[in-house]
Amino acid sequence: MINKTLFLTYFYLFIYILLSSGVILYNKWVLSPKYYNFPLPITLTMIHMAFSGAVAFLLVRVFKVVSPVKMTFEIYATCVIPISAFFASSLWFGNTAYLHISVAFIQMLKALMPVATFLMAVMCGTDKARCDVFLNMVLVSVGVVISSYGEIHFNIVGTVYQVTGIFAEALRLVLTQVLLQKKGLSLNPITSLYYIAPCSFMFLFVPWYLLEKPMMEVSQTQFNFWIFFSNALCALALNFSIFLVIGRTGAVTIRVAGVLKDWILIALSTVIFPESTITWLNIIGYAIALSGVVMYNYIKVKDVRASQSSAEIIPDRITKDWKFEKRLSDIYVGNNEGSGGGNGSLSDMNIDEEAPLISSSRLLSHIGRMQLSNHATGK
Repeated sequence: MINKTLFLTYFYLFIYILLSSGVILYNKWVLSPKYYNFPLPITLTMIHMAFSGAVAFLLVRVFKVVSPVKMTFEIYATCVIPISAFFASSLWFGNTAYLHISVAFIQMLKALMPVATFLMAVMCGTDKARCDVFLNMVLVSVGVVISSYGEIHFNIVGTVYQVTGIFAEALRLVLTQVLLQKKGLSLNPITSLYYIAPCSFMFLFVPWYLLEKPMMEVSQTQFNFWIFFSNALCALALNFSIFLVIGRTGAVTIRVAGVLKDWILIALSTVIFPESTITWLNIIGYAIALSGVVMYNYIKVKDVRASQSSAEIIPDRITKDWKFEKRLSDIYVGNNEGSGGGNGSLSDMNIDEEAPLISSSRLLSHIGRMQLSNHATGK
């Protein structure tokens, strides 16, 4: 008999891999001139943002599935707006890359994500420059360069778009950690879409008006409601599946699933899009880059486990101190009971018993929040 919890975990991982691969392949099919031929990546991204924002509004304000966080104008201006700007930029550049380069090569370039995140984190002061991590970043970069050299249909414009999108996403992740943690703001996937999606839509409106609106007026672009509705629905479902996976699994499982998804996506893209030719130099370069990513993930998971073990040691020390104080209090109470002073000392002992428990819960809460933030930002 398969354990129900284990079955749900693998089921959510399967849904995550399916949706993540499906959204990427679907976007490529919609945008590519060889297939559906809707070469308007900003418009497609705005459709996603409008749909996600509308669904989030219904869930928060109408059906009240979740409660909105306490959002002030200062937090919105200093946190939500900059995060939304880089989020919109990463989606815009990433989707534009589909017009110029293959899905397989895009996935190979995405191996640069840990490099970009590490550089942005060091620049923003949320991470320290470490020799072991730096060597892994060099290994990843060398692998990506080899893979790019082996790309038959190499396109400098598509490559620049994709790499720019990667660095925009890395900066968004670092800003999310710095700004939201500084304000003590916690957003779940629904409230994130509720606040960020409309703001991202507004940021995308300016480049859309300048770049794609004139194209839509001149060219005959086909618009099938069901295709774009299903595409936006898949993108929204992917956000929720990530939330379910994070809630069910640990950092190691998520990272392994991400690596597995990349290989599956590369293989599927060559079948669905025959023009996506992969050379042996592509595979060798990507394998080198992936080995660096795996080593980077191992270092980060080891750091998380070290912080977890330190979190377990501190409460153990507090418990030992509490037991020692309790024994002293028991002796004190026993002596006072013989002299008729037991009541006052007993109340003092109760206060002493409560203090370590309150301190321990606060400490664990703080450590827990730090660990969750590390998982969420891929640290």
